[in-house]
Amino acid sequence: MRGAAFALACCLGLGACSSLIPAPLHKTTAPPPQVYQNERFQADETFSRLFDGNVDATCEAARRALLSQGYVITRAESGVVNGAKRFQPEGEVHVEIAFNVVCVPEGRAGALSTAFVSAQQDRYAVKKSTNATSIGVSAIGSISVPLSSTQESLVKVASETIPAGEFYDRFFALMQRLLAESSSSTAAR
Repeated sequence: MRGAAFALACCLGLGACSSLIPAPLHKTTAPPPQVYQNERFQADETFSRLFDGNVDATCEAARRALLSQGYVITRAESGVVNGAKRFQPEGEVHVEIAFNVVCVPEGRAGALSTAFVSAQQDRYAVKKSTNATSIGVSAIGSISVPLSSTQESLVKVASETIPAGEFYDRFFALMQRLLAESSSSTAAR
């Protein structure tokens, strides 16, 4: 009888202890909102400007603006300019900014054009991996020798389109200045 009473007391004690632990909350987590739901498509955040020049002159101003800031031009065709520049802000962090400029005619005569510009920033980090080496000898078999090497490689860790704002405003201002200089030198001829 004592054994049964002891078992009953243990069960009651464990039951009392378990009532002190709160039951897990059955939390239903909503999935995070999709990125596209943050797109507002508002006119005050544009990646474009209207320029007083035809498509070729406007894209040439964009090409010159990128070149003047150290960007490497990867593509320059009628109405399209692409360029890229690399940075190393920290020891093992690398950043690349890639520009994409598209110029389209405006109005009937095509004397005006709009430049649509977007820039993408990719961030890379140095990742190290260790490789061990083993040597196989036919008479003896495989021998493991502690010859290890460390190999480093750049791995993309982030990528985003640079949001509209001062970054593009400075680029458009430089484009406007170069377009004006080009127009004044053409008029002087």
